[in-house]
Amino acid sequence: MSNHGAGSVATAQMRSCRTFALPSTVIPHVAARNIIGIDLGTTYSLVARMDGDRAIVLPNRLGETQTPSAVSITAQGEILVGAPARARAVTHPDATFRNFKRDMGTDRVFAAFGLSFRAEELSAMVLKQLAADAEEALGGAIDEAVVTVPAYFGELQRRATRDACEIAELYVERIINEPTAAALAYGLDRRDRESRIAILDLGGGTFDVSVLEIIEGVIEIQGTAGDARLGGEDFLEALVDHVAKRVLGTHGFDPRVEPATRARLLETCEQAKRRLSTAKQVDLRVPTTGEETVVVTVTRDEVERLWQPTLQKLHAPIRRALRDACVLPRAIDEVVLVGGATRMPAVQQLANELFGRTPLTNISPDEAVAHGAAIQVGLKSGDPAPEDMVATDIAPFSIGVSTVENRGRRTLQGVFSPILERGTVLPASRVERFVTAAENQTQIKILVYQGEHSSCEDNTLLGEYELEGIHKGAAGEENIDVRFSYDLNGLLEVDMTVVSTAVTKTLVVERSGGKMTQPQLADARDSLQRLKFHPRDALPNTTALARAESAFVELRGAQREALGHAMRSFRLALEEQRPTEIEHARRQLMALLGDFSL
Repeated sequence: MSNHGAGSVATAQMRSCRTFALPSTVIPHVAARNIIGIDLGTTYSLVARMDGDRAIVLPNRLGETQTPSAVSITAQGEILVGAPARARAVTHPDATFRNFKRDMGTDRVFAAFGLSFRAEELSAMVLKQLAADAEEALGGAIDEAVVTVPAYFGELQRRATRDACEIAELYVERIINEPTAAALAYGLDRRDRESRIAILDLGGGTFDVSVLEIIEGVIEIQGTAGDARLGGEDFLEALVDHVAKRVLGTHGFDPRVEPATRARLLETCEQAKRRLSTAKQVDLRVPTTGEETVVVTVTRDEVERLWQPTLQKLHAPIRRALRDACVLPRAIDEVVLVGGATRMPAVQQLANELFGRTPLTNISPDEAVAHGAAIQVGLKSGDPAPEDMVATDIAPFSIGVSTVENRGRRTLQGVFSPILERGTVLPASRVERFVTAAENQTQIKILVYQGEHSSCEDNTLLGEYELEGIHKGAAGEENIDVRFSYDLNGLLEVDMTVVSTAVTKTLVVERSGGKMTQPQLADARDSLQRLKFHPRDALPNTTALARAESAFVELRGAQREALGHAMRSFRLALEEQRPTEIEHARRQLMALLGDFSL
């Protein structure tokens, strides 16, 4: 709380503190409803559902299970989502957007060809594509979805995810943490065992750690921590910088300067990073100027030394999660790795060293979260397969208010007074009582913060509210109860009550950084309807050409000539609009790309 009007507002004197468990909502089973689970990832997104006693990932329009979380805009203002957009990142880097999940809940704007979007709007386009693909796979409309978020997403990022779903007109009642989803996937076949598990979820843009215990089908999250801006992309950027500096040192050219060349370097290093998971060394063809390339050889040992600073950043969240769960590494029975970046041997070795055991590899790190989202769908729908499973979750951050602390003649402003601490089992509600700090005070500005620092300026402002109707009186004479209610989705509601009048007000978040207003959401929904999306029926052809164009800029000599010939044949078939010839030419083109390992 802060100063307003008549003087300083409140002290952090607590009169009472009560905790309530909120009852879970029971959703009756409705037959023939299409409810899907969505893993909305930084790099790739997946859709899954329950099929009998197991979770399956649904294929997209191209027959692939992973849809790139990418959006590209053409010069004609047409929107491409998924695989064709990702392929255009090499040929049209300034008009292609990726990794925008990291900017959820911020004011950052992505712009090209006169169009501009927030991260929520780009995520809504991906969600809309995923839902359309799922409808095609299931043969019916999607009624509802369960969407996953990183456990270390804060209030603003979770609200932004909910906003993206609203913009996409996708009904989402339940948001689930990614490690919790992975725990559901892991625990589905292990309900008869008791074990304490550490889940390390390293995706493209985020890192989460959750420590949990499974007892007779009950999954209890005991500690969680993470970094919402640490993931596989950071390892990639380190490799890009390293290779670019080597080229700069030997050839005097920095491939990071020109956007198109940098985009090609990113794609080359991404392929090298994946290959180094199994190979000891790889050769990279690094673009310089024009048609020239430089061959750079990197070894696994070299890049692992390069990645040490990034690997070290994984330690702190792991230690915090263990500390919050009150367990030592040796007390962990099993370590589960989730997320594509955990395929890197360096990450697996780090987990082995920290916990003294080999991580499990019996579940797909790419699909575990999507499987868990599908199992959560089964729990919501009353599916018999997971019906005896229960998953609890906890608050990832402490949330509190700004207060004033009076010490004699001195006043300390901006003191963070937590009301609901991190690690609180959800859903929960907690109330604390504060008092006025100035004489004849009639109103209070209540500032709600999220974070772990003692000073509010080091935490994240979530919202504010002007509470009026306070009777004039001496300092400390009026009591104000502030209640925080945290639901299963990790979303917050704040109620404030003037005790003497029993008048209660609910917090309306006015304009905190990154929060979309209701008019903005309505405009975004309308804009999404007006955008010209690339025809879905043409996606296989567009994707094939985009991938071919991306490969064409990398190749030289006979391979480039062969690819160019196949592309011209494909374009000619498209112009003549003969379905059989189009299918044949596309298959030939994709086969050729497969031969080039691109």
